[in-house]
Amino acid sequence: MIDRVGLWRGRAEALPALAVDAVIAVLCYLATVALPVKVAQEGGWPLFVLAALASLPLVWRRRQPVVAAALVGAGTVGLAITGSLGNIPLPYGQLVATYTVASSAAPLWRLLVMAATTAGVLVSVLLLLGQGAATLGIAALPFVVAYALGVGVRARRDRIAMLEERTGRLAEAQEATAARERERIAREIHDIVAHSVSLMVVQAEAGLVQAAGLDQVAKTFDTISGTGRQALTQLDRALGVLRGDGPTRHPEPGLDELPELMARARLAGLDADLAEHGERRPVPADLAAAVYRLVQEAVTNTVKHADARRIRVGLDWQQTAVRVEVSDDGRGPATTSAGSGRGLVGMCERVYAFGGELHTGPGEGGAGFRVAATLPLPGESMVDRGGDG
Repeated sequence: MIDRVGLWRGRAEALPALAVDAVIAVLCYLATVALPVKVAQEGGWPLFVLAALASLPLVWRRRQPVVAAALVGAGTVGLAITGSLGNIPLPYGQLVATYTVASSAAPLWRLLVMAATTAGVLVSVLLLLGQGAATLGIAALPFVVAYALGVGVRARRDRIAMLEERTGRLAEAQEATAARERERIAREIHDIVAHSVSLMVVQAEAGLVQAAGLDQVAKTFDTISGTGRQALTQLDRALGVLRGDGPTRHPEPGLDELPELMARARLAGLDADLAEHGERRPVPADLAAAVYRLVQEAVTNTVKHADARRIRVGLDWQQTAVRVEVSDDGRGPATTSAGSGRGLVGMCERVYAFGGELHTGPGEGGAGFRVAATLPLPGESMVDRGGDG
């Protein structure tokens, strides 16, 4: 039964609005003319003209609700003057007009139309028809019901519009979140693959040069396989977001993995050193991962582009922030043009995401390349402390 009602409702909503309004206007006209049989027999042609004025303007009720209500009201008052409404007036056209004004007109027009309708009902019942307060209450009740129905329809329509707008905003927010997640995954893949594959290539080239010493060759190629396995593991962890692995993924690399990172840099032929100053404090996993990725990207750039022999990594634990500095003795900033530049962009995005500062450029004395980042510890930000961010 419910499905059948929904089916008929859907079919009714699919009909053209103008055709529906025309049918309503014709029905109101026929009801106005046919019900007062005695008056219809004695009233003559004025009855039909006034009935048309009190009903046919409803064809335009959706486009001009106030104008249609005014014309219908004039016709209804005319019927009351001629006595065509009977002792208990039930003007069908005026009721439909009242419902339409309540459901679609602006607040000021609703107030004016309802004041005019109230005045018309009072004049028609009390003065023209000479009825008492009881008849006035019965005549006013249909208008109250029509207005209440119109208000309910308008409230429902406004609520639907609000929900649609909210749904649109949620969809936009979800799209923005998905875009940020894709950017984060792209940075993770870049950091993982670029660093690990670069070390693998360097080690492979070193293996060819060291072919004379079989023990060293075995050690070199063992480093290649270990680096490749680690790259695959980290790549699987980064892409686990897309697969929905959730808690089964391994944690992000953090500060404890920095010595291993420096060991791999030494195997690539660099004199790598890690120095930590100050007392290390517990930090969130995402901040620790950001520090690791910064150092990893800097080491990767040194291996790929700098032609350096030495690299120094320093962690300085300050009261409100941790300062990360990576410097080498390579060819300097000019070598960064050899890459795509996305590594430095990724560094900036990571640092700025935590409200920190990033400076890159020549090392001391203009030699080599230096990356210096300051990341505020939890509860602090560079903006709060007057930094330029």
